[in-house]
Amino acid sequence: MSRTATAGISELSEDLPAATDFPMLPLRGRDAELLIMRDRLHALRRGQGGAVLIEGAPGAGKSRLLAEIADLSTAAGLRVHAGAGVPDGPAFPLASLLDALLSGPAPLVARAQLLALSQAEDYRFWLLRELQHELARTAAETPLVIIMDDLQWCDAATRSALRTLPARLSGAPILWVLAGREQYQGGPARAWQVERIVLRPLSTEAVALLAQDILQAVAEPALLELARKADGRPLLLVELLNGIREEGAVTVRNGMAHLRAAERIPMRFRSSVRHRLDQLSQLARDSVRFTAMLGRDVDVEVLAELLKCSPVELMGPLQEAVGADLLTDTGGRLALRNELVREAVRISVPAAFKNLVRRQAVDVRLRRGAAVMEVAADLAQVAQPGDHEAVSLLRRAATDLAPTAPATAATLSARALELTPADHPDRPALVAERIILLWLNGHDLEAQSVADNALAGLLDPEAEAQVRLSLARVWSQRSFAEAVRQCRLALALPGLSPTTRAQLLTLQALALIVAGDTVETGRVVGPALRAAASCGNRAIEATAMAVEASLASHRTNWRHALDRQDEAVRLAGDAGILHSLWLPEPSWQSFLWSSAGESLRGLEEIDLGLRRARENSQPAIVNLWSMYRARILLDAGRLADARAEAGAVLECQEAGNAADLTARYALGRAALYAGDQPGIARLVSDGRRMAGDEAPSVARTGAWMLALASDGENDPARAMAYARVAVPGGAAASTPVDSADDVVFVRMALRAGDREAAADMVRVAEDRAGRNPDFPFLVAVAEHACGLLDGDAAMLSRAAETFAGFPRPIVRASALEDVGRALAATDRRAAVSHLGTALELYEQAGAQRDAARVRQRLREAGIRRRGRKSGATHGWDSLTAAELQVVRLVAQGATNRQVAERLFLSPHTVNTHLRHAYTKLDVNSRVELTRLVVEHDG
Repeated sequence: MSRTATAGISELSEDLPAATDFPMLPLRGRDAELLIMRDRLHALRRGQGGAVLIEGAPGAGKSRLLAEIADLSTAAGLRVHAGAGVPDGPAFPLASLLDALLSGPAPLVARAQLLALSQAEDYRFWLLRELQHELARTAAETPLVIIMDDLQWCDAATRSALRTLPARLSGAPILWVLAGREQYQGGPARAWQVERIVLRPLSTEAVALLAQDILQAVAEPALLELARKADGRPLLLVELLNGIREEGAVTVRNGMAHLRAAERIPMRFRSSVRHRLDQLSQLARDSVRFTAMLGRDVDVEVLAELLKCSPVELMGPLQEAVGADLLTDTGGRLALRNELVREAVRISVPAAFKNLVRRQAVDVRLRRGAAVMEVAADLAQVAQPGDHEAVSLLRRAATDLAPTAPATAATLSARALELTPADHPDRPALVAERIILLWLNGHDLEAQSVADNALAGLLDPEAEAQVRLSLARVWSQRSFAEAVRQCRLALALPGLSPTTRAQLLTLQALALIVAGDTVETGRVVGPALRAAASCGNRAIEATAMAVEASLASHRTNWRHALDRQDEAVRLAGDAGILHSLWLPEPSWQSFLWSSAGESLRGLEEIDLGLRRARENSQPAIVNLWSMYRARILLDAGRLADARAEAGAVLECQEAGNAADLTARYALGRAALYAGDQPGIARLVSDGRRMAGDEAPSVARTGAWMLALASDGENDPARAMAYARVAVPGGAAASTPVDSADDVVFVRMALRAGDREAAADMVRVAEDRAGRNPDFPFLVAVAEHACGLLDGDAAMLSRAAETFAGFPRPIVRASALEDVGRALAATDRRAAVSHLGTALELYEQAGAQRDAARVRQRLREAGIRRRGRKSGATHGWDSLTAAELQVVRLVAQGATNRQVAERLFLSPHTVNTHLRHAYTKLDVNSRVELTRLVVEHDG
């Protein structure tokens, strides 16, 4: 045996200290583990030995649990020997095991006997044999409990013995209780069967109880929130709470412990972490500090480059930090083991140095191929004013994120603006970008305020043009006329760049076409297309094409309109800019298809765009799509859905031209169909306001709404007066909202005795049909208008048959009603058949006013038809089909959002349906609603 080993044995004290100073706090959160150990101790008293391995992360409470087991063993009259591995402990073999067996007032092996054995040639063999003999002999007299803590620090000979002795002595009444870190791989659990206990983090309840033990009071929620950062590790929790208590950061009032100030890491805890850091080598310490500064995790190669060493050189220090339970490997990346430890390390580093390191880390990650979007959040936090590279990177990230994460993009843009000096030449462009991003996030008023503040200062022409361009984009949905004005003001400025000029021309054309100024649009769209193509901006070019497509539809060239719109979408898609801020958000194809009778096809496109906008968290675009959806639902004859969608949109959307032409119109027109007097009153009020708008499209639509309301009041003269305002060009223009309304205009004119105006509108419809022969719906509209003018039942019947192939039930019902009326005097049976079908279609759509009129015509023909129960205004029978779907899903326990996803509606629309159902059913809660559904549906 070596002299070192002999000296080591001679140095073992006769009176060994306890292996660990266990805290005197009650053991919390380990009831299940203690129950297992009590069972094992009871079995030991009956002569049954065994082995238990307790594993857990550092600070999980292994030592505290072992102390409790030792106390239970002693209280049960069992003989206990306890020891533990020690970092950098004695180097001689079996030191850790001998520490345990020589502990206590009655050592298992006498010192003299050990010294004698140490002279033997094969010391370890004879010592293990002697220990085995003594253990067996002693256990035969009194059952033994041998506790060994910190296996990961035991010497190799001890670890070998702990794999051997329990197996050799498996028949003796000896209970081996071993504990080590969860990642420990050399313990006996891998050699023979042991009972394994893994200590998991303390539960929330256990944390609260332990906090109460330490603070001698019930911890308030804020204090528990801080305590939860210890991740349920008792050691960290005790250090944290004792530190808070010692520093006077806690006050106790009425038995409740309150944090005296804002959350902070106590000095005691920071000192503990600093002490652990001081035990490491310099490179290991730096690795921990840099990892703490860089965030929750960091790539090893990035860390190595920052520390100016190779990853290979970093391997040893990193293993050292992992072994000290400061760092952990999370899927190939490094992180601090615990959030509290990370904060304690970060606090010890000066803020200026932290920001410098994080800024350098951004550069390293970019050099290693990271995308700008990946580093943008860190860059926004650490960049300093005047960091031009950071500003450029943040702008790039904001541009990339705008289509899919506009809120994040807006935050990055705002930070870039903060970092840019007031006199920097790029500042106006940043302002312009921020305006657009605010608008995209639904903050129109803030966007306008930013623009106004910028325009109040001194700007060069190019800068002013960029700001006005963004401002026009903001106004493009609220006021078409103001959007046009901002574009014109900007275009009048000298020396504009080709790209800015192309953007302004295109946006001006877009504003003009939605404003209904087709003449001016025709003058602008050509130059816009040429300017967009010359500057090579595909987004602008695609938008100009879309404007040209809309202009073609106004000029009744529908095939060219659809082809050109398809081309615009393809161009944007091929360039990867389909969701560009410049491409008109709601594809105008949906309106074109709906006006051509294909409302469901238009609805599919809108639902797709709406889903994408919601997925990308674009509130402004969601509102636009929802407005258009309400309008298409009206065309599709889904009146209840149209009213619900429109109502939901208008609850969260400011008044504006786009909302007027879509949601407000749909809401009022649906009320007119339903005979809803309050809704009709709103229609009239909105129509009067809109009729005075600067935008021709809005003014004409307002006049048309007033004409429809007057026609519903059986005032043909007034209706026709408004209709002439709505269609000022006579034969040169169609009705402002829907091609199918040309028939409504003809009917109004005939009632007012103005056959000439009716004939003019028929010529408009026929001319459009003649230009678009491959659109049978437009042909049927012309036939319907002409048959109405001439009283031609055959022509009306052909139109009705054609309409049967399109999802426009109210349009078809109108034609059938006209056929029935035309045949009433000559073919009563056919007339009744057509009127009966019209009645069914009106009732299915919820057009109760029209249904009542058809029932009256049937009565005049001697046929009595009772109205559907859906005509009720109160009770179960008053619910629409859409409301029934919603209430049944809600009764099944679905949330509003879940219902919205199931029915492809917006949560606002679901809320509107639910509110209407509550009113009709006279209930105030989901519980009452569920009860009614169960009673009705069984």
